[in-house]
Amino acid sequence: MGSPRDLLGGLSRGLAVIEAFHALPGQAGEGRASIAEIARATGMTRAAARRCLLTLVSLGYAEADGRGFALTPRVLRLGGAWLASATLPEQLQPQLDAVREATGESCSAAILDGAEVVYIARAAAARIASVALGVGSRLPAHCTALGRALLSAQPEPLVDQFVARLAPAALTAHTRTTRSAIRAAIREARARGYALVDEELEIGLRSVAVPVRDQRGRCVAAINIGVRMARAPDEVLRERLLPALLHAAAELRRTIPG
Repeated sequence: MGSPRDLLGGLSRGLAVIEAFHALPGQAGEGRASIAEIARATGMTRAAARRCLLTLVSLGYAEADGRGFALTPRVLRLGGAWLASATLPEQLQPQLDAVREATGESCSAAILDGAEVVYIARAAAARIASVALGVGSRLPAHCTALGRALLSAQPEPLVDQFVARLAPAALTAHTRTTRSAIRAAIREARARGYALVDEELEIGLRSVAVPVRDQRGRCVAAINIGVRMARAPDEVLRERLLPALLHAAAELRRTIPG
């Protein structure tokens, strides 16, 4: 890991500024932020935030105008570098495709990153979705089937740490927002071997997910199917969707090296 004197403070501050754009409210709109907003989000002084932003502009990762600063598409290179070097998405993709063919529904894979899940692979069905999701998309872990499936495979102390740090937001009237309810949902997913979430992320949306393990039994990802509830009553879930996911997870456990 190295000692603190081996670390580059400027690099860490620059990455914190990039991440702050994601955390700021209203980023689904014009996606711009002022120096003061970045300073508050990162805990930096305004002077330090200004230097970081101007450095990002000079490198092409941000742009500035009279309304503030915004990230540029060049930032995608950072995530693209991981996708280009990582083998996991490539290993997962054939089974995601197989689930889509077997069920006619979109199938996605995600990993855990802090309090969020990050989509790393997807096989999309030819159907218009209410929520546009793709590789790199992020969703809250506490109210998604992918998040609960991933957390269900973690040791209990790590789950406790995750829940203790949460400040969960209610995205619908059905979202579980108390720590005890979220912890109970994760334990339920662990006991079942899969996570089922109904209308906690979006009204009318049902999602089922299972953890994916490597040959040593370590959880490396989770895969899910998200579908409108009208198309996935309990019998369809039990007889078609969940079996396809469990079969894919079993096949991946045979093929992903430990």
